[in-house]
Amino acid sequence: MKLRCAVLDDFQSVATEVADWGPVAGEVEVVCFSRHFESEDALAEALAGFEIVVTLRERVPFPGSLIARLPALRLLVASGMRNAAIDFEAAARHGVTVCGTASASTPPVELTWALLLGLARGIVPESAALRGGGPWQSTLGADLHGRRLGLLGLGKIGERVARVGLAFGMEVVAWSQNLTEERADAVGVGLAASKEELLRTSDFVSVHLALGERTRGLIGAPELALMRPTGYLVNTSRSAIVDQDALLAALREGTIAGAGLDVFDIEPLPADHPVRTAPRLLATPHLGYVSRENYATYYGQAVEDIRAFLDGRPVRVLG
Repeated sequence: MKLRCAVLDDFQSVATEVADWGPVAGEVEVVCFSRHFESEDALAEALAGFEIVVTLRERVPFPGSLIARLPALRLLVASGMRNAAIDFEAAARHGVTVCGTASASTPPVELTWALLLGLARGIVPESAALRGGGPWQSTLGADLHGRRLGLLGLGKIGERVARVGLAFGMEVVAWSQNLTEERADAVGVGLAASKEELLRTSDFVSVHLALGERTRGLIGAPELALMRPTGYLVNTSRSAIVDQDALLAALREGTIAGAGLDVFDIEPLPADHPVRTAPRLLATPHLGYVSRENYATYYGQAVEDIRAFLDGRPVRVLG
């Protein structure tokens, strides 16, 4: 009898298209779920009887309480090699192997610039007006050349974002709690004296930090108040780094020029969530890592992880 494998949140219905599942087809039955399960109860019911689960990034939490309700589960595969949504100790206690995959840093870099450019040049309202018979030219674009780009975080993604900014002729500065002048110099950017100085002096601010105790709520109402009224904030990292209520208030009051978001406190967003109607906001439904090549890596390596597990030699084990 074949083992059963659940693929969660396959919204585009591409999990079995972008990768070859042939290596495990004789031993594994793959069932893809294109809808998101909102509660632990719904997940526990849907996943009952599945020995293998494939989940994307940190979209679906796997706390110990859920893992305990899945006695058949033997293998959990998560895209990426770091996942704060899985209780690894609980997985180990219940005999569940957790494996990861590679994940490219270029897709979120590209989406960051899509949001930043879209905000700066009013792409969405201008396109909507053109296609809907609205006014011809109604916005005044913000220049990038010669303006200051402030980066909160200068890791792999932040560095790539910085290099694009430099190519646009921007002045790029960065700050994080552990960022050194040597690291900033190596990338060719300035080291901001403080978070506050970066926010006060930047025309565009982009967040590229990992979520942790030191970064949760790093940007709240006091920090947003430091930004220029012509300034833009982009967050493609983690929602909890920026106080979402404070940001929505700043957008409604017009104390900043706009924001670009790809991450939210609740995902998928409920139909009545205030983000959906916020002014001065360009938002995308967590598309940072969603690209054909990245998905081919995720699901292709998920197949490799499953094959290795079936052969008794798990690879890319997490936790």
